Amino acid sequence: MTAIQICALIGLIVGAALIYWTGYRGGLLDGRAAGQVEGIEEGKAIQRSDSSGTIRDLSLLLNQSRASRKQLYVQYERALAASKLGEKDRDTLLTVARQLQLAAETFKALKSTEQEIRSHRLRTKTLEIAALLDQAKVEDAA
Repeated sequence: MTAIQICALIGLIVGAALIYWTGYRGGLLDGRAAGQVEGIEEGKAIQRSDSSGTIRDLSLLLNQSRASRKQLYVQYERALAASKLGEKDRDTLLTVARQLQLAAETFKALKSTEQEIRSHRLRTKTLEIAALLDQAKVEDAA
């Protein structure tokens, strides 16, 4: 690029910046002048609604805490029922795990890989639950 082209490019950039700045400042001043009264009234309305909004927010928090307390109580009841499972239930889970192993082998023979994988996952989960029951029995004995 020649020196004249470089000067012209700099002049275009400076001119575009001046035009943008002039439009920005003009719009900002127009917005402040036109919306000043409306903005003040809107701010006062928001301030008035904030005091009632705080009470509303607190009541929503109270309702949420009540709902979460109910959910925790339901989970507590489930855990209590699960803790009452015994040796018979553990044996049932082991039987189910054996049946799931048989199902997985059958699906493997039928070349149904998705069902085979699902059966293996269910079997693994069942064995994990049975192991938890076994651990609970050991801990109760100790």
